[in-house]
Amino acid sequence: MNFLMVFVGGGLGSICRYGIARWMNQFNTVFPYATLVANALSCILLGFLVSYELKNGISQNFRLLLIAGFCGGFSTFSTFSYETFTLFESGDYTSAFANILGNLLICLGCILLGLKLAV
Repeated sequence: MNFLMVFVGGGLGSICRYGIARWMNQFNTVFPYATLVANALSCILLGFLVSYELKNGISQNFRLLLIAGFCGGFSTFSTFSYETFTLFESGDYTSAFANILGNLLICLGCILLGLKLAV
């Protein structure tokens, strides 16, 4: 049952990430905004869920479905890494470093925001 919950949540998270990427592709930007948006939203949700769990408790199935599954499938470190590598490889060092700092700082801030939203 645990694997099923992670599988379903991960699939739903991946579909949401794919939807964001498809929607944002219409803007034809070099900077990987879709990955940043998916990671930021996932961090807000993760922060909220962790804070909510600490205060109210949640079931193991709900934790596996949303925290391990959905947030794990929705956020993407591998895509972030590949897009950053591609920016470096193309010589766009400014965008590459902006992507690194942006993901790090924005996602940390989004975790904090999510934690605060679950009051």
